[in-house]
Amino acid sequence: MDFSSSNKYGGYDDDEKNWLRWAIVIPVLIIIIFITLGPRLLVGKPEVDAEAAVLMDMHTGELLMDVNGDTPMPSANMSKLMTELLVLEDIRTGKLGWNDEVRISRYASTVGGINLSLRYGERMTVSELFQSMVVYSANDAAVALAERSAGSEATFVKRMNEKAAQIGLSPDSRFSNASGAGQDELGPNHPEDIRGETKMTASDTAKLASYLIASHPEILKTSSRTQMELKDKGLYISNTNWMLPSLDGPYSYAGTDGLKAGYTSDAGYCFTGTAEQHGRRLIAVVLGAASKEERFKQTRKLFDYGFSLFTSFPVRLQNLVKLSLY
Repeated sequence: MDFSSSNKYGGYDDDEKNWLRWAIVIPVLIIIIFITLGPRLLVGKPEVDAEAAVLMDMHTGELLMDVNGDTPMPSANMSKLMTELLVLEDIRTGKLGWNDEVRISRYASTVGGINLSLRYGERMTVSELFQSMVVYSANDAAVALAERSAGSEATFVKRMNEKAAQIGLSPDSRFSNASGAGQDELGPNHPEDIRGETKMTASDTAKLASYLIASHPEILKTSSRTQMELKDKGLYISNTNWMLPSLDGPYSYAGTDGLKAGYTSDAGYCFTGTAEQHGRRLIAVVLGAASKEERFKQTRKLFDYGFSLFTSFPVRLQNLVKLSLY
């Protein structure tokens, strides 16, 4: 019998004691590192199929994921988030009232893309136009509100860019119109000084969405409506955000209450979504997805990843085991 590894009292020699000590210490250290240095070590980042995407923790402003987030690109209706912000500022200061009537211009009546088919000369209230812009992303409603607010869309666009600088958006994001419509959607009556397509970065879009929600949290009450009625037109319009839980569809996601979906031929399919779970609010931006369905599928990936970062350690450990099996 070999007694070389134990002493005459049945104990262990110094080398074995050191080995046993490290066998205990190393796993404990690994667990401590996972707990203290970041749950992201236990949650795999998803592959996002889009031209650009970011995920922001609204509480801290931190980008939890960033895929080409600083690349300026056409962003479709995402620019309406700025139009919504400025209209809400006008309401707060008394410059506009919800019941104010707005006469539809010839330009607004012929702008293309998603619209309400507003007629030249008809009148709508600020409230009706605003809700149509938020819920349905109507381009003609956005143009009409911009003209009512600033006298002309060009003047309103100048204010949009000034506000962008004020709230800290990068110079790479530049607004060209109030609706987010592409050049080919502006229609035959657009003013000469309204041309080109707005470009935004995904990170700037998330910053804008965060600022909008923080400054005017009431926007979420409107953006989470599944449908609205335009009584004078006998028309019901549905929300273009398919992730709303109240829609109870295949893309619905718990806690989602905003904000904006859009499409142009240059921008592709885009979405800025926000969801809150257990007191934590995330903002996801997806630009240039391949289809209207894909923008919501990719956003789901981002939300799943983001919310999993704030789960308990045992759940994160389970996620790590699951990832190891793929």
